[in-house]
Amino acid sequence: MSEQKARVRAILRQRKDAMIPEDRLKKSISITHHLMEIIRRGETVMVFTSKEKEVNTKPLIMALFRQQNPVVVPIIVKEDVSLRLSYLRDFSALVPSTFGVPEPIGSEIPAAAEDIGTIILPMLGFDRTGGRIGYGAGYYDRFLSKHGNLRKIGIAFACQEFENLPVDENDIRMDYIITEDGIVYPGGGVRDGDQRNRNT
Repeated sequence: MSEQKARVRAILRQRKDAMIPEDRLKKSISITHHLMEIIRRGETVMVFTSKEKEVNTKPLIMALFRQQNPVVVPIIVKEDVSLRLSYLRDFSALVPSTFGVPEPIGSEIPAAAEDIGTIILPMLGFDRTGGRIGYGAGYYDRFLSKHGNLRKIGIAFACQEFENLPVDENDIRMDYIITEDGIVYPGGGVRDGDQRNRNT
């Protein structure tokens, strides 16, 4: 399985890296529009802070600020492969940190996982069954194994779709998956009775 995942990750990285910056930003803004339609007003949302070639989450975080949703961001703790949580209230608090990920180092406002309603996750790839493949370190899978009650929304570009991802029992499936094309996997919508924007 690990060799198969490595091959799939290599293919997906090539697809993502081939995108030009202008397309990434345009598609990231479209993803934000689709996503904000299912964010509950006032709920606390945990969002990853994006690196250069990922879905740009700055438009999303700005939209959450405007809607007055509390925003929590993860801080990578390499020592025990975990995530520490901090509220984010201003982009100026973010500085490049572990793996080049922007984090509020030195400006942390501690947050508790129990206060979070929805988590927005990065994905290297996805399939239409809610399967997600990450970058391989396992930070989010470990976090979600302890906090499985969160509504899990994966965001990615449409080019990152992969038919029948090689996922195993430790890989946690998403409740929603959103690309620039809309909600491509509305599993959480069926479960929660939220049928808005179901793209079938």
